[in-house]
Amino acid sequence: MTVLTSFDDYPIHPSSSPIAFTASSDPNHYDRYFFNGYRRDASLYFGVALGLYPNRHVVDASFSVVVGGSRQISLHASGRAPLDRARANVVGPIEVRIIEPMKRHRVIVDSPEHAIKADLEFVARSGPVQEPHFLARAGQRVTTDYTRLTQFGHWSGWIEVEGERHHVESGSYGSRDRSWGVRPIGPPAELGAPTNKPQFYWLWAPVNFETYATHFDVNEYSDGSRWHEVGFVLDDGEAPAVAAHRVDYSTTLRPGTRWAQSFSLDLALPDGTSRRLEFEPLYEFHMSGIGYFNPDWGHGYWKGELAVGAEAWNLPVATPCEPRHVHIQAVCRVRDGSNIGLGVLEQLIIGEHRPTGLTGLFDPA
Repeated sequence: MTVLTSFDDYPIHPSSSPIAFTASSDPNHYDRYFFNGYRRDASLYFGVALGLYPNRHVVDASFSVVVGGSRQISLHASGRAPLDRARANVVGPIEVRIIEPMKRHRVIVDSPEHAIKADLEFVARSGPVQEPHFLARAGQRVTTDYTRLTQFGHWSGWIEVEGERHHVESGSYGSRDRSWGVRPIGPPAELGAPTNKPQFYWLWAPVNFETYATHFDVNEYSDGSRWHEVGFVLDDGEAPAVAAHRVDYSTTLRPGTRWAQSFSLDLALPDGTSRRLEFEPLYEFHMSGIGYFNPDWGHGYWKGELAVGAEAWNLPVATPCEPRHVHIQAVCRVRDGSNIGLGVLEQLIIGEHRPTGLTGLFDPA
């Protein structure tokens, strides 16, 4: 049986195996696109995800939009993964096109039967930034082992949902990431005795300003010690990102949730200067809208040769600590001195986190 595909004709092989083979047989191997975008007045926000899970033979994608901060509408698609990676960028009515690698991308959504359509183009403002490698274990077993890039850009195009067309004006802000490797996805496997209590603390904050962008993320254990962090400032154009040598933040949680009521970020830069960013949460984009913790459209689940569905709900939700609701991107207005930008503060907090006083698996603040 041959496993040769179109990419085997290019000099890109990292090993003696055909491109279709992954580095390991771990069922949690994945390769993923993520995009977000938002009007500069924050009246519209959208997210796109497309993931390939070669060892599960599944590919899936979602497109989700929040209109007016008060309603979120999502389209999901899942199917059998093609062997040829060149065909893995389309899942039913959702397509991600690479027009020019690392510079221009196009997102096309065409599902008139679900009253969801879109045609959007992303143009990079600067080069991509490779974040530090992600590596975590449960006991001796590797649970997380992946690489990710983050990039900022501008959007243009349109989105049509529930019978209304919304224009995304040229110059609208956004960001994207690409990640690949191993992380928990799909149906959990039975692995014998538990090694520790479920716990995950994650913050991720790409922010667009007029002529530059800032970025921050952190993973922490329950005691607040960190196993991953990054912070940088990136000017428009070809200049490389300036990485912070120290990243600090301060947050207070909104009562009844696991989400920030207030948040400030301090980036200490190599030249001795520092940047203090103040985040003002405006509304939530629920990551279940693009598959995360979605009970019906979770990442990497086999749903048949092709399945397509849609859902919608009003915001804010009444049950913010339900598993499907706890993972969000808070759309935020951000102040850096006299400069005002727009971005997100993504938050996923599962289990205990002593610095913020959280206990239990999903207990609220």
